[in-house]
Amino acid sequence: MKIEWKGREAINNIKPYSPGKAIDEVKKELGLEIVYKMASNENPLGPSRLAIDAIKENISNIHIYPDGSSLMLKKEIAKKNNIKIEEIIIGNGSDEIIKLLGESFLEEGDTIIMGDPSFSEYDYIGNLMGAKVKKIPLVNFAFNLEDILDNLDDSVKIIALCNPNNPTGTVIGKDELIDFIDRIPEKIIVVLDEAYKEYAGENFYSGLNFIKEEKNNVLVLNTFSKIYGLAALRVGYGIGSESLISWITRAKEPFNVNVLAQVGAKAALNDNEHIKNSIDLNEDGKVFFYKEFSNRGFEYSESGANFIWVDIKNDSKLVFEGLLKKGIVIRPGNVFGADTHIRVTIDKPEINKYFIEMLDEVIKEI
Repeated sequence: MKIEWKGREAINNIKPYSPGKAIDEVKKELGLEIVYKMASNENPLGPSRLAIDAIKENISNIHIYPDGSSLMLKKEIAKKNNIKIEEIIIGNGSDEIIKLLGESFLEEGDTIIMGDPSFSEYDYIGNLMGAKVKKIPLVNFAFNLEDILDNLDDSVKIIALCNPNNPTGTVIGKDELIDFIDRIPEKIIVVLDEAYKEYAGENFYSGLNFIKEEKNNVLVLNTFSKIYGLAALRVGYGIGSESLISWITRAKEPFNVNVLAQVGAKAALNDNEHIKNSIDLNEDGKVFFYKEFSNRGFEYSESGANFIWVDIKNDSKLVFEGLLKKGIVIRPGNVFGADTHIRVTIDKPEINKYFIEMLDEVIKEI
């Protein structure tokens, strides 16, 4: 007789993460030779060349355990941001830090507040820990901070703000964000997830400013997966007060970030040429997409990220399936509860142009 396993009740509420389709999977499934992945917001220029060189130099050291504290990488981040190493935690992607945050602070009966739609990892950690997840609908696909403030009660432990927001790309303005943080009780942790901040422009107001003002309840997250092009290495970091970081660190595995990720990230952090080229390419892509979408009467959100959230006025699932057959992978909006929207990663000019041509064909075929 087979045993029917039953885990913790809270796990029943977790929906497994649905990643974008892998290129090799699409090629094999549909018999295609070329596939363009515009679903996961990866850097079309690839990884930093400095990171590649650093990884090559350290490849012979993979028989040795990595530095469990990621000290050299912390020192580089601290130097670049003018903060203390004690205010930094390095994670196996920023996803791990989000999970560690939940394990460190959320208990049954607590509440985590997030936007809807927004990054699903915050929904995941709430359910994982048996906490309540309160989703506040976006207004015009941007956070309505007043609505969040209206939903605060004694059970709220964490507020998660993706800024720029994923999947909509919208950015919280400086004055609005400062006012919001000033009105949040100190016992509530505010997560400012800035995975795309490098793409947000000169006027972007980073949560790092709050850390330097000694706002002890703010945690800022960033990643090397996006502009630095190191998504496969899985490395991210969090910045917060020494007290906050020390508690999150208690839940961390001893060797959570591998040595190649550490040295690659350290090198990429100062690859200013790669960063500039990535930003320039992205800005040109935004201009192109804004024009093409406007010409077709498609409403879009102005993006502070490397993707566009756009209403293509058709069933996003059908558009996703149609584009897939033509060798383009995008993110359909139905997974975020927006049935006629899609999220498309900004790519190289020739690929952006091909995407628009194929989108036109697919919509005609629906």
